[in-house]
Amino acid sequence: MLPAAGVSLSAFLLFALLLPGWGHALLLASVVAAWLVDRELGKDLTLIGLGIAIVSTTSVEADVSWDRFLTIGTVLTLAFVVPLAVDRLVYRRRAITFPWRTGQPWLPMQKAYVVAVPLLGWAILPFYFIRSGAYQNWPHITTGSELVRFFLGVNFVGLWDELFFIITCFALLRRHFGVWTANVLQAVIFVSFLWELGYRSWGPLLTIPFALLQGWIFTRTKSLTYVVVVHLLFDVIVFLAIIHAHNPHWIPIFIY
Repeated sequence: MLPAAGVSLSAFLLFALLLPGWGHALLLASVVAAWLVDRELGKDLTLIGLGIAIVSTTSVEADVSWDRFLTIGTVLTLAFVVPLAVDRLVYRRRAITFPWRTGQPWLPMQKAYVVAVPLLGWAILPFYFIRSGAYQNWPHITTGSELVRFFLGVNFVGLWDELFFIITCFALLRRHFGVWTANVLQAVIFVSFLWELGYRSWGPLLTIPFALLQGWIFTRTKSLTYVVVVHLLFDVIVFLAIIHAHNPHWIPIFIY
């Protein structure tokens, strides 16, 4: 438990507190400890640690300038692809999988939740972004090109969140821990990343439940498709709410 908790805490130091020296030292010590405790735990925490370390090589604060757009996109892609490649090519296994299709139809409750998510986002997100001032952590969009990059960036990060935090971090942690232990550990990494991205002030009151809920939903559905759909629907409202916060006369569909 201690090595896994150390890996999660290293993400908090790296992304939330911006303490790279302490964060990297804790990450390395935790991975080494995991190998000493259990070989399989060492393998899995190494994969998670690789992703965290790669993300930590650049700031992930929201920015749609071309250089940052391409840099962040490249770093996040590598943070997922490198652990996947090590799992397949070095470990010679398939611990990271992509359950896009489960063959099971969505239950009525699942369909209802898909509808409820954007409605909840519409009711909550503008209030959060505007009242807390957190929308200022995202760039003020002034051109059509920036608008397209912002939309693509929001959706890319939403998809990446599920690929890294759920089917990589959460799934690997589940190989060693119970559902809620693994869920809390991945949520610490998830929420720390979102804090650096821009969900600050009282943002964790939203991001912590969301991170835990995504892990729980994936456990129940075993469907990557479902958690991605939920996340991207929510992120559509994130995109609209931030644009509206910067330009109140645009998209006047919110009440706050």
